[in-house]
Amino acid sequence: MKKKKAANSPKSIDNLCINTIRTLAMDAVQAANSGHPGAPMGLAAAAYLLWTRFLKHNPKNPDWLDRDRFVLSAGHASMLLYSLLYLTGYNLDLKELKNFRQWGSKTPGHPEYGHTPGVETTTGPLGQGFANAVGMAMTERHLAAVFNRSNQKIVDHYTYVMCGDGDLMEGVASEAASLAGHLGLGKLICIYDDNKISIEGGTELAFTENVAARFKAYRWHVLRVNDGNDLPAIQKALQEAKTETEKPSLIVMRTHIAYGSPNKQDTAGAHGAPLGEDEIRLTKENLGWPATEKFFVPDKALKVFRKSVDKGKKAEAAWQKKYLTYAKKQPELARQWEDGISGKSSQRWDAGIPDFKGAKPIATRAASGQVLNAIADKLPTLIGGSADLAPSNNTLLKASFDFQKGAYEGRNIRFGVREHAMGAILNGMALHKGVQPYGGTFLVFADYCRPAIRLAALMKLPVIYVFTHDSVAVGEDGPTHQPVEHFAALRAIPGLIVVRPADATETAAAWRLAIRSTMAPVALILSRQNLPVLDRSLYPSATMLSKGAYILSDPQRTPDVILIGTGSEVSLCLEAQALLAKKNVAARVVSMPSWELYEKTTQRYKDSVLPPEVSARVAVEAGVGMGWERYVGRKGAIIGIDRFGASAPGSLVIKKYGIKASAIVSKTMQLLS
Repeated sequence: MKKKKAANSPKSIDNLCINTIRTLAMDAVQAANSGHPGAPMGLAAAAYLLWTRFLKHNPKNPDWLDRDRFVLSAGHASMLLYSLLYLTGYNLDLKELKNFRQWGSKTPGHPEYGHTPGVETTTGPLGQGFANAVGMAMTERHLAAVFNRSNQKIVDHYTYVMCGDGDLMEGVASEAASLAGHLGLGKLICIYDDNKISIEGGTELAFTENVAARFKAYRWHVLRVNDGNDLPAIQKALQEAKTETEKPSLIVMRTHIAYGSPNKQDTAGAHGAPLGEDEIRLTKENLGWPATEKFFVPDKALKVFRKSVDKGKKAEAAWQKKYLTYAKKQPELARQWEDGISGKSSQRWDAGIPDFKGAKPIATRAASGQVLNAIADKLPTLIGGSADLAPSNNTLLKASFDFQKGAYEGRNIRFGVREHAMGAILNGMALHKGVQPYGGTFLVFADYCRPAIRLAALMKLPVIYVFTHDSVAVGEDGPTHQPVEHFAALRAIPGLIVVRPADATETAAAWRLAIRSTMAPVALILSRQNLPVLDRSLYPSATMLSKGAYILSDPQRTPDVILIGTGSEVSLCLEAQALLAKKNVAARVVSMPSWELYEKTTQRYKDSVLPPEVSARVAVEAGVGMGWERYVGRKGAIIGIDRFGASAPGSLVIKKYGIKASAIVSKTMQLLS
């Protein structure tokens, strides 16, 4: 007679652990009456195996530097991640799972970096997490190349990502996957949840491509698991993926959304809505679970998951021991490592920045390139590149070489024409820590990476954007390449610091500010055309840029009007000031490179720059006027461009569109009449 398997046999314990994840997800979504139970239920087996047998992590120190990174790109499956974090011993109580999606909980609808312990990145907008993971894997390879020495590896970890059909439909994932394959990121492993269900129905409605073939074409190592509940097959695939060092790996895993649900498994209805009390009862019965108990966590299952705590502590302790030995043998590298991880430099990284005193007119993009290279010489953590526009953006680091497969220590990243992936990869690099990432493109193409910029601001990441060719002065390329609405669009993103410097000296100050920004991304808006370099012996120091706005030039008496400019229009305001003086009109010129920085100052300072009693104000900026009302008031005026550009020499377009000193004078006289 065949013996019945004991209840505590390995297979039974595995199932107990997997079903714990499934039922927690069901119960939390039902309690919130909102959420996505299907994906966590289908992915539970793979997630359990990955987190308990493969993932190198320390639940008691989520920030351990050499941990493996786990990204849930399909952020709607957040209860999968929250269940794993609670079960493996992170600082996340069961009561937080019960409070899923509620005000003040640590378990918001989609994972949020900095809000929940153990969440590596904010996900939800599909494809972003996948591209973040590419950025993390790139950073791991770079740091390993820079710091590891023979028999002294202080950087040696993997980046794991779970994604779904929706992630791979998004263009940002395609861009990032293409680059990852080109770079040969062998320590990047992606589990693709091939459940064949989307919100509207089966994926055959809109997604019939051969994903495996596509990723093979991207130069990925592609594996298949035909059953997402087959633990030996999943384990074999993960082990094989880890042994592939020359290519990133994609594990195409066939799963069943809402696995175990008698009526909703493999249906679109299980994607984004609670299963319902009756269906949950039936599902629990089907899984051999106590049907009426909610948030039930068997002690045996919790014991298995909590082994991660002791395992993680030992792994980190071993690494710390290794690092102490490394620091003694490699003190200079250890100092550089600690600088990079802390985000602070023990060196005078800004000592070589040019002051541009007496310089001829120069485009702020060109000045930016000089400043960037001066900083890069002394700040080895600075790494970045451009979306195939380095010669135009002036983002190439002369002191380094290309970051490529086999040359990961290089600091010049060739993102290719992949603006969206660039933005999301920069986020992943900043999240990983150890580097200061930057990326460049034309300002008009900020639209292509806007979702990633928004997430950088949401996560308070110190990413630097170099946006050049900032106005219709781009010229002959015409309206497709001439930004007009982009200043306003970027300023609309909460938490993003937008800086449009007036000249080379303000550009240098802007870079200083950007490097020092540790809790916010910074967008530098730079000109293609040459701009006069302001003589700082006559005007206030460009360090005043940190205030966001400052008095650049004041008349001898109380001003009749205040002229407010940014970027290339500041010098026009100075010209207009001189012309107005001949008409006996006293004009104050204010340079306002950053609304966000100005708004952070005190009301007293704001009133000193823009006195309430001076109501005649003219704002001048070569873009849409939207938003300037807050600074010019009801009695002021805005000189801007509220239409698309035109193809012609830049200087002519600017004049035709009324961005000139004479127009400022004319508008001022109208206000004062």
